[in-house]
Amino acid sequence: MRDATPGGGSGAVPPDPSGPAAAADPPAPAAPADPATAVVDDRGVVTGWSAGAERLLGYPCQEAVGSPVSRLIASDGLAAPAGSPATALFRHRDGRTLPLWVRAYPWVDGVGRAQRLLVVTPPESPAPPRPDAVTGDEAFAQCRVVLMVYDSALRVVRASAGAVRELGLREERMLGRRVTDILPPHLCHRVEEGMVRVLTTGEPEEFRLRGRVRPDGPERVWSVTVSPLLTPAGRVRHVEVSALDVSEQYLARERLALLNDISARVGSTLDVMRTAQEMADVTVERLADFITIDLLDSLYRGVEPRPSGTGRVPLRRAAQQSVLPGVPEALTEPGEVDDYPASAPPVRCLATGRSSLHSTGDEAIRNWELVDPGRSGVVRRFGIHSIMVVPLRARGITLGVAVLVRHRRQEPFTHDDLLLAEEIAARAAVAVDNARRYTLERSTALALQRSLLPSRLSAQDAVEAAHRYLPARTRAGPGGDWFDVIPLSGARVALVAGDVVGHGLRASATMGRLRTAVRTLADVELPADELLTHLDDLVTLLAAEEESTAEHEPDVEACTDLIATCLYVVYDPVSRRCTAASAGHPPPVVVGPDGPADFLDVPPGPPLGAGGLPFETAERELPAGSLLALYTDGLVQGASHDLAGGLARLRRALGRAAARPLEELCDELLRTLLPAHPEDDVALLVARTRALDADRVATWDLTSDPARVADARAQVLARLEAWHLTEVAFTAELVVSELVTNAIRYGQPPVQLRLIRGVALICEVSDGSGTAPHLRRARTYDEGGRGLLLVAQFARRWGTRHYAGGKTIWAEIELPVPDG
Repeated sequence: MRDATPGGGSGAVPPDPSGPAAAADPPAPAAPADPATAVVDDRGVVTGWSAGAERLLGYPCQEAVGSPVSRLIASDGLAAPAGSPATALFRHRDGRTLPLWVRAYPWVDGVGRAQRLLVVTPPESPAPPRPDAVTGDEAFAQCRVVLMVYDSALRVVRASAGAVRELGLREERMLGRRVTDILPPHLCHRVEEGMVRVLTTGEPEEFRLRGRVRPDGPERVWSVTVSPLLTPAGRVRHVEVSALDVSEQYLARERLALLNDISARVGSTLDVMRTAQEMADVTVERLADFITIDLLDSLYRGVEPRPSGTGRVPLRRAAQQSVLPGVPEALTEPGEVDDYPASAPPVRCLATGRSSLHSTGDEAIRNWELVDPGRSGVVRRFGIHSIMVVPLRARGITLGVAVLVRHRRQEPFTHDDLLLAEEIAARAAVAVDNARRYTLERSTALALQRSLLPSRLSAQDAVEAAHRYLPARTRAGPGGDWFDVIPLSGARVALVAGDVVGHGLRASATMGRLRTAVRTLADVELPADELLTHLDDLVTLLAAEEESTAEHEPDVEACTDLIATCLYVVYDPVSRRCTAASAGHPPPVVVGPDGPADFLDVPPGPPLGAGGLPFETAERELPAGSLLALYTDGLVQGASHDLAGGLARLRRALGRAAARPLEELCDELLRTLLPAHPEDDVALLVARTRALDADRVATWDLTSDPARVADARAQVLARLEAWHLTEVAFTAELVVSELVTNAIRYGQPPVQLRLIRGVALICEVSDGSGTAPHLRRARTYDEGGRGLLLVAQFARRWGTRHYAGGKTIWAEIELPVPDG
């Protein structure tokens, strides 16, 4: 038998029962055989007939196709909306009338003419009730889920046993009442709004509520679902409200979220106080109403924290927070130290490392209140009822203790809350310990850095100097910037500025080694270029030693390349000449007494440790009162790392403020050139030059005749008398006699004697020989060898410096301190 097809013919396929039209229908009983389908055109003529229709109504396809549809249907059942089921009376071929369900769907044939597809199914008789079937009343009476049905007026129609149990009302008392008459105000409005929207839209809603459904019940979290109940015609007649207690799942997610926030927000800085405050801010209101975090006072002094189990224990308040504005529960401000009695739970927690959970009625809390009236008053005034004491332990060390209390929440802390607090404290303690270790390491590096830098400048005659050093305010710690002022022979002075690349203890230690090396090389009177050459060799050697150590000791981490810069400047106040050499360091700034600021044109050399190129010197005569400024790149680069722009700003700043006192000048340069938080260390050394006039320098040219020694002594005594320095005449006469005798006997002409009166009396004897004398201990019967020994005994210090045409032996004699 052929199926009906649109437009008359066979092979018509009825609409997919799972399609959109079928999805909106209420469930209908299925036909035992294929459904009866027919196609009717816009004139009401049957154009298609299926085998199911033939079986159902008895008309063969040849007889039905072409007949008006009114011949088959006794009543008008095709007026229902498209796809909606309707009941119609159909005429069977044998004359019977059959009540059948019919659905009409709009259709078009192959050429676009409008048609209707009719799907006809017989209604099934209701199945007889089974003896074991459960009625709706029984289901509601025994359902433990909170389930309620409301009518369109939002009045209770049915309530399950679970709803009766949770609400504490019998179903008979709830029938006909609105939700506002049953639930508290903070819950009922949300449910009522949801029911109104479901009645209007027919779409279900799901949301969560938190609170107490009755005053004497616990606070819970409910997952509420509001669903429509539809009539067979698809209209919303009632709404169903179901509630599922998800408190445990909600609290578990809240705990996980709190722990996640602790991990993400605590420890954002390496500051102990800030880290503790972050823990307090995250924990309050989500777990506790008030929290205090106290750390052992020894932790702030750099001592390994070791809690004591006897006597009162000093604890420093690191952080505190409350749900109340201003933290009125606190008795101690952050940063202050408070002594806790030995019997207090925090002290026992520190001693044992174990947390504890208390109510205010516990014996331990009552004993604490007896010996601490201030805290007892806080407990009574704010109604504190539950307390947790949790230690802050990290890496096997107890750092402090956190005390969490509740007074606004009615629920006391539970064992689960204690476990959560312990996990929070453990994570926060690691952050606090990291901050403590960083602070200790940074303080150690900074102390090492400052101990290796000059705390006060040595007395000398060449310059007036002032300096500043600022460590970088970064997590990397202080760097390797340094400066120095080194007195040299002949009243000269060496000004040094250097920078070791990197930060931390390694950079500070390397800086100290380089500064010591510079002082040692300066003491042997090496020229500036030769000094930097020896210093470059030292840096190369240190880098090789570090690399070898890292290779042979697995526990030692390989370091980056050791690179440093250095600027070495020598100023002679007698000749007023300045000599400078640079190893990759920014040039010094020179400001004349009346002239503009300018950079000393020093030939740039490679950084120390790079090697490969020689160092060169530059000389320039400076009038008395000129200003020299040595600095490290941290002063001029700034956050933008614009070296050229920073140098230009430095020159302008020095040009404006060069006449100021040196201490004020240093402060002005730092304030003008540096950002609020410098990223690199800054070392600054400014010096104003002096000149030794002719009345403070005496020079005599001597012949190579031993008889001239007596004349030299006489001339020295006369000059000392003119300088009113007769107190050192004997010592000066002895020193001059020995130095001149050695120059005449062992040296070569020309021989020159020079006296310089400064902070010390300087005696210099120069000759044309490059051979330097050596200090030795003369034997009993030796006729010579005692001259330099006498000089070393009577002089404050002595030495030899070489120059292109010979050498100079010098000795400094300490002058008496003037009265007053």
